[in-house]
Amino acid sequence: MSAPGISRTIVRLGVLSVFGRWRGALLVVLPVVLLGLAVLVRVLVGEDAEVAENTLYAFALAVVTPLVALLATSGLLAPEIDDGSISYLLAKPVSRQTIIASKLAVAAACVLVFAALPTLAAGLVLATSEPVLAGGFALGSMLGGLAYCSLFALLSVLTRHAVVVGLIYLLIWEGLLGGLLDGVRWLSITRWSGEIVDAVADVRLVEGVPVTYAVVATVVVVVAGGAMTGRQLRAFNLTGDE
Repeated sequence: MSAPGISRTIVRLGVLSVFGRWRGALLVVLPVVLLGLAVLVRVLVGEDAEVAENTLYAFALAVVTPLVALLATSGLLAPEIDDGSISYLLAKPVSRQTIIASKLAVAAACVLVFAALPTLAAGLVLATSEPVLAGGFALGSMLGGLAYCSLFALLSVLTRHAVVVGLIYLLIWEGLLGGLLDGVRWLSITRWSGEIVDAVADVRLVEGVPVTYAVVATVVVVVAGGAMTGRQLRAFNLTGDE
């Protein structure tokens, strides 16, 4: 039996949508590159906690996790909106929130399989004697990935160029400005994820952001993003146009 608010049919269609396109190949490539990098760093540097922290933060949290979320989420809604097939779902007696919840469930599974678990494995490769570090990064990756999924789902119903806008957001806001302006950490999903890692693994990746704020902000983005996406989806008529 499906969980409340989740349609197994929509989940099945969502899986086919993600892995029936080029995005599916990229979803496999990203964790492979992450694990390859972890092995290379371990061979060249050996077991070094600081190197492990920097590698996992800079690549797993800041690159792989948001890209997996972007690829998975944009592959669930944007193509259906572009080709008009979203009208098929909207014509069915299924609530908009059930559609969004089912789509986000697929995206969350992608984050778990292609971001959080590979991050855990990479952490164990880089710092074998400190499994708590790998666990902290895996948790940060999972929670941050969920927030990114909700954000990118909203982008998918707001614009037909969700992938481009999402990449610009990641490069400019999370990347460039996040590294230049201290205030950005209060509105940065990557920094929130880093603070969660700090709390779990007792490291110092992000300064000045309380873990309570990071967790609450992440939950707010997940819930508000999903709710706003469902509300925005109601603006579509049965021809698939906005």
